[in-house]
Amino acid sequence: MPVSGLGSHLGTGGFMNPDKIAGEFGIQDGMTVSDFGSGAGYFTILMGRKVGPNGKVFALDIQEPALDNVRVKAKAAGLENVETVRANLEVPGSSGLVDGSQDMVLLANILFQSDQKEAIIKEAVRVLKGGGTLVVVEWKRATGGFGPPDNLRTDDISMRSLVLGAGMVFEKDIDAGQFHYGLKFKKG
Repeated sequence: MPVSGLGSHLGTGGFMNPDKIAGEFGIQDGMTVSDFGSGAGYFTILMGRKVGPNGKVFALDIQEPALDNVRVKAKAAGLENVETVRANLEVPGSSGLVDGSQDMVLLANILFQSDQKEAIIKEAVRVLKGGGTLVVVEWKRATGGFGPPDNLRTDDISMRSLVLGAGMVFEKDIDAGQFHYGLKFKKG
């Protein structure tokens, strides 16, 4: 059942508003961005529109059905700038992306699923250009019975420490709604 006031975002279970959140990423026309753990591609499609025909979005996921879903949505949206990549992001280099090739990497609701958070963050940092942006959107702790169990969630302070430990610089918090937090970092 959708959460009150969020019913129009049924594809995300009604727990977040990707359009509003993506508005805080700072995406510009012509950028190259990656959606690590793209899932069904709610952010991928939004970012594909924002980067325009001169930009590129890579949707990476380990699950082929999720990537099939992204391909269908991109085609339906008339986006030719979205490329899907099957990858196990816990394995260094598995994204297949070139070092320093991305203007932005998004990690949205992926890190809670892994006990290899540092490896995924390290892969994101590897592919970012100098001055590139890393955005993390994750489940807040203690928000009730919605989403994953609290023991799988990482609080925002611990997450910030993980990303700072990978050499990123904290830029700002992103309002990701009632159930999620957002953190924006820049690569030095």
